[in-house]
Amino acid sequence: MYKLLLQPLLFLLDAEKAHYFTFNLVKFLFKIPFVPSIFKAFYQYENPKLSKQVFGLTFKNPVGLAAGFDKNAVLVDELSAMGFGFIEIGTLTPKAQLGNDKPRLFRLKADEALINRMGFNNDGVKEAVTRLKQRNSTVLIGGNIGKNKVTPNENAVQDYLICFDELFAVVDYFVVNVSSPNTPNLRALQEKEPLKELLQTLQNNNLKRPTPKPILLKIAPDLTDSQLDDIIEIVQETKIAGVIATNTTIARENLVSDSTLVKEMGGLSGKPVTNRSTEVIRYLSQKSGKAFPIIGVGGIHSPEDAWEKIQAGADLVQIYTGFIYEGPALASRINRFLAKQEG
Repeated sequence: MYKLLLQPLLFLLDAEKAHYFTFNLVKFLFKIPFVPSIFKAFYQYENPKLSKQVFGLTFKNPVGLAAGFDKNAVLVDELSAMGFGFIEIGTLTPKAQLGNDKPRLFRLKADEALINRMGFNNDGVKEAVTRLKQRNSTVLIGGNIGKNKVTPNENAVQDYLICFDELFAVVDYFVVNVSSPNTPNLRALQEKEPLKELLQTLQNNNLKRPTPKPILLKIAPDLTDSQLDDIIEIVQETKIAGVIATNTTIARENLVSDSTLVKEMGGLSGKPVTNRSTEVIRYLSQKSGKAFPIIGVGGIHSPEDAWEKIQAGADLVQIYTGFIYEGPALASRINRFLAKQEG
């Protein structure tokens, strides 16, 4: 029903306007008695075979919502009714920021893809903390953290520490985002020495706590094999919990959408990223000897896509662009498929 009726209507709107319209619609609907129960009946699939223990946490199922969809933790309770085993909020920065100029989100419908150059637009970490304290659901929450645009790279560690400290009591795991292409010079933090310093500083802070929380690193699909080797080394040296592979890509290969859209600056997500993100997962898993958990994300539009990521070495998966193109039943469809694979 989503692809026949709702998606065509939403796709008549500007992509970012459609996003906020959907948020407001879902907020409104969930205030109507029985609507939350209807959503749960349609979209939640419970099966003990799906439960997974990963980096010390118990996930009721391995399908999560990737960061970027609910940056500000506005819809956590509502999204938890759509079958997700975990929801990642953010990317959050210490101070609220507007992000890049609009338009900054584009649909490449012929490629079932998106290009975004949002630029870490968010309400600031304190607002997200306030909302998470008020939530009713028990779904696991990841906190994806970054730096403000005006913060120079030499001071970036402080921004990440601020977000880490603010979120610590209200999230279950952390994701360090140094791989977005939409904040100037951010990807320079993926280089070996600055990345090692950032992760080690966060981990030292983490280990001072009575109960440390998992820290993961989100990486770009555009890294070379030697850079991926560095990632493996850094993860093992700093003893962070794992890696999320991958973020959006700056590559523009084999796209069939209108050339004016293809030329838009920003990160590309969706089906064109499917194969590369799987390659990165497989490389990290095999080269490290499965030394750390991996969350696979990038171009998951079907249960088979998710299974391919898991077969390549992912312990969990996340969806975003596929959720927009396929609709709210995608998580449930994936979970039903994965349960069958477990026999």
